[in-house]
Amino acid sequence: MGGRQQAYLEAMENLRSVARLATGDGSRATMDRAVGLLAGRTRCRLSEAHRHLLQMAADQNRDVVDVAAGVISMLDIPEPADDRGPPLRSMLLAPRRASADVRPVEPWLAVVQAVLDLLPGQSALLTPVRGEAGELVDLIYAAATPEATTPDGLRGRQLVGTRMAEQFPHAPVSDRWAAYQRVLETGEPVQLGPFMVDDHRFTVRAHRLGSGLFMSWVRHGAGPDEGDRIAGTEQLGNLGWGEWDLISGEVRWSAQLYRIYERDPALGPLSTEETEALAVAEDAPLRLAAAEAFERGERVDVTLRVRIKGRIKHLRTVADATRDGAGRPLRLYGIVQDVTARENSARRLAEVEQQLAEHRRSLHAEHELAARLQHIILPIPERPVELPGIKVAVRYLPAGQESLVGGDWYHAAALRDGSVLLAIGDVAGHGTLAATTMAQLRYSLRALAVTTTDPAELLGHLNRITCDLDEERPETAATAIVARYEPAQRRLTWAQAGHPPPLLSRGGRTQPLPRPSGPMLGVVEDARYECAELRLALGDLLLLYTDGLVEYRCRSLDEGLDTVIRTVDEAVAAAPRQPLAELVSRLRQANPDDDTCILAVRPTTGETQDLRRYLRSR
Repeated sequence: MGGRQQAYLEAMENLRSVARLATGDGSRATMDRAVGLLAGRTRCRLSEAHRHLLQMAADQNRDVVDVAAGVISMLDIPEPADDRGPPLRSMLLAPRRASADVRPVEPWLAVVQAVLDLLPGQSALLTPVRGEAGELVDLIYAAATPEATTPDGLRGRQLVGTRMAEQFPHAPVSDRWAAYQRVLETGEPVQLGPFMVDDHRFTVRAHRLGSGLFMSWVRHGAGPDEGDRIAGTEQLGNLGWGEWDLISGEVRWSAQLYRIYERDPALGPLSTEETEALAVAEDAPLRLAAAEAFERGERVDVTLRVRIKGRIKHLRTVADATRDGAGRPLRLYGIVQDVTARENSARRLAEVEQQLAEHRRSLHAEHELAARLQHIILPIPERPVELPGIKVAVRYLPAGQESLVGGDWYHAAALRDGSVLLAIGDVAGHGTLAATTMAQLRYSLRALAVTTTDPAELLGHLNRITCDLDEERPETAATAIVARYEPAQRRLTWAQAGHPPPLLSRGGRTQPLPRPSGPMLGVVEDARYECAELRLALGDLLLLYTDGLVEYRCRSLDEGLDTVIRTVDEAVAAAPRQPLAELVSRLRQANPDDDTCILAVRPTTGETQDLRRYLRSR
């Protein structure tokens, strides 16, 4: 198998891997998504975007996956158009025609183009345009290799956005069109030809790639001569050459150099005065330094800006000279490369990095505001709290990521009738909105407890409040447990709204309690909640918690619950006289993805608060 064919097959497999990327997960998918977004938004190569992502992580001393997640959260939105030209997405969409359904561009087209930039030969990815009956009516070039050409002289990326029917008007009525439609429908590749188009013989191979058609073609009997190869190389590198005979004054430019300066070859090369007129004044120090280096006999390599037809171009010039014995230049020759795209990519990457920094500062400010709000609304006692007949310990574990301040809350207070109202809840979402919703629910519960102490009724009221909040703030939802403890009977009456079940430790064994029915708050407007009863015995330990304690990204819910149950058992066994302090000290590992609130309860007697007499009697 030849090297070019092997390269082609490897590139095709890379393209198929890109097409499957959307189904992946984990850190690699996050990295790839961020690199693709950076490359698409700044119009740079994937390798440049990848290097810049790694550099940002190193500069900020952060994990590269966290930086990638920040890039995705900021850039994974529709790209607005600006005065620098149409965005990438609009460039890849052709204008809508009557009875034609132009499909939206695939999100991985920027990645496909980056792969095609490295492929030899003539190949392109085309997206289908279908009629009202689903028939194939046209094909739009979505990505192309640098050597891909069409009869009108367009080459490489210049083809993107054009239509095959415009380039090859007879194609839609040929037998090849039906073959292309079969490839799109069946996924079976096809090879067509050789066939004649305008006195030229072609062979075409077509494969289905994602929802598009990947085509490669060969024009037979059209091997390029040396001049064509040089011209193709100049166009591929967007560079041109020039020579200046300082003795005769003769100046020669290549065709590509005229294209770079957008000058009619009939006018000849630019004069010194015309060249200086195009220069940007701010680059004068660079030009002076380059002239001084040339006078010293050094090779010059400098990138300067020029203003051509109202637009700024960045031109890299590498120049040297043939000199006489005294070092005086006789002939000046050099290469000029248009690196505007590269410089613009670097500028856009810098802009994105600045936006990311501002985004991080904004998130940090919101985090601090939400954290302060939490501390004001939700004071966490450092030691267990004594309430009628029970002792309560509280621990709050903020999320590992500072942008994830959540809406976890608790309530523990004595009621006027001598009972105790306990509650724990979790508002969906993060940030100041979740924190303010949490405050409303917590303070509403305190106010509602004046009218009723029935946990099911209290949850019904909280549900209606959450539904009202949802009208102002869409997608507001929460979970909660509300319980009333009567110390004389050691009776706990509780109800829940879509919340994880409490854990009861009794006799050295911990188990989740069966949950009474009740949906999440804010989902069903007229939801009904049921109560369950439990008699607590001396030595029991009851644990209420939010889902951040058991739900981890790297393990299942059952694994998380088993870990917590094991921790409760170990805490009770290690410190049976003071299990609360031991338990909250063991439950101190923060969940990086979510806040966690823990409410641990154990019954006490009026004679002692730490059960020493009870434990000695046993």
